[in-house]
Amino acid sequence: MNHYPYKMKDHLKFIIPSLLGIFLFMTPISTGDGMTIPIAVLAGWVQTALSGQLSAIMMLIIVLTAIMTVIAKIKGSEAFSATPFFHELFYKSTFWTVTRVVAAVFAVMVLFGIGPEAVHGENTGQMLLGDLLHVLFAVFLFAGLFLPLLMNYGLLELFGTLMTKVMRPLFKLPGRSSIDSLASWVGDGTIGVLLTSKQYEEGYYTKREAAVIGTTFSLVSITFTLVVISEVGLGHMFVPFYLTVLAAGFIAALIMPRIPPLSRKADTYTGESTTGGIDEDIPEGYNVFTFGYKKALDRARNEKSVYKFFKEGGQNILDMWMGVAPIVMAFGLIALIIAEFTPVFSWLGAPFIPLLELMQVPYAEAASETMLIGFADMFLPSVIGATIDAEITRFIIAALSVTQLIYMSEVGGLLLGSKVPVSMVDLFVIFLLRTIITLPIITLIAHLIF
Repeated sequence: MNHYPYKMKDHLKFIIPSLLGIFLFMTPISTGDGMTIPIAVLAGWVQTALSGQLSAIMMLIIVLTAIMTVIAKIKGSEAFSATPFFHELFYKSTFWTVTRVVAAVFAVMVLFGIGPEAVHGENTGQMLLGDLLHVLFAVFLFAGLFLPLLMNYGLLELFGTLMTKVMRPLFKLPGRSSIDSLASWVGDGTIGVLLTSKQYEEGYYTKREAAVIGTTFSLVSITFTLVVISEVGLGHMFVPFYLTVLAAGFIAALIMPRIPPLSRKADTYTGESTTGGIDEDIPEGYNVFTFGYKKALDRARNEKSVYKFFKEGGQNILDMWMGVAPIVMAFGLIALIIAEFTPVFSWLGAPFIPLLELMQVPYAEAASETMLIGFADMFLPSVIGATIDAEITRFIIAALSVTQLIYMSEVGGLLLGSKVPVSMVDLFVIFLLRTIITLPIITLIAHLIF
């Protein structure tokens, strides 16, 4: 039995950053407005300090993103090849390039009040640029910076090993998939999709496993959840809100892999892979915990430089600001204009009215309009539902938008662009099924809370 000789500093290197990460992202602290997490407190300070400038700052970020994307498009696939990070960030397909340019035009119109009222009105453009994007700026700043504490110092390795016995029987998945879900939970759904796609290509997951993980476990991150609950004016209820989301998500994760379309995916590995599966056995001389702890220490040992930590944090921030903000601006504004000036979402949500009334949700008609709009972008239900008077209804809308998971502006678009074997039709069916499964659970919990 070969126990590698670990030094005290190896243990500390795992323990201190991991505890700090858990404190910043997962520890509820009490503030004047109720319970929240430290990251949210830091974000609140920044928002207050820069409140007058944030709309202009976000406009500049969105415009700069569009300019760089267009330059990369003109230069072609060699663009920014010296720095892979910038190449990845700015070299996009024609569709996303156009989206970013549209977002930049919208942002300028809103900031300077140019063009039709529908674009820069109080309930459309102003709401996005003057409110939601402020929250995004501040939350992403700190969440992005401190994310490596959770990702790089062994916490995921420890959990991955501990979770093997849970993931197989409950979700029919390998233990390491808990790392993907943890990464997306803590970081960002996009991180989860990227991890899943990579592991599928490398032959660690079958087609079915990859599809299940990509659509069921690419959870909405703590950071996004925080933004959503703040948007509906219930930031002080973050802890009960998050527990509600976890409970509903857990039940959906039990059911979804066992019903079509996911249950029908083939349990075969991708053609390119050579490994085919992964050894989940615990070596002799270890138990689940000691082996997980050993893997965690090995991971933490690899982190040698403070520079790398801040570089990675900085890249996370840019990735979130420049990757997410233009999408929210473009899709968000178009959807808000449709919601504000046309009956499209009322028609789509109409079938939900009797269901919501049956479950005694106040303002059922207003709430029904938000039920399916989340397929376009996760923020839209909260942005539209923020004006509803009843707290319980806003709580239900916000929680549902987070548990629906599949939204085209981010996770959905990424899944379609990745190697994970799912189609547009699959995604819409999964979105609908998740809505139908999680809505009663969320409503029940909300009635217990309020």
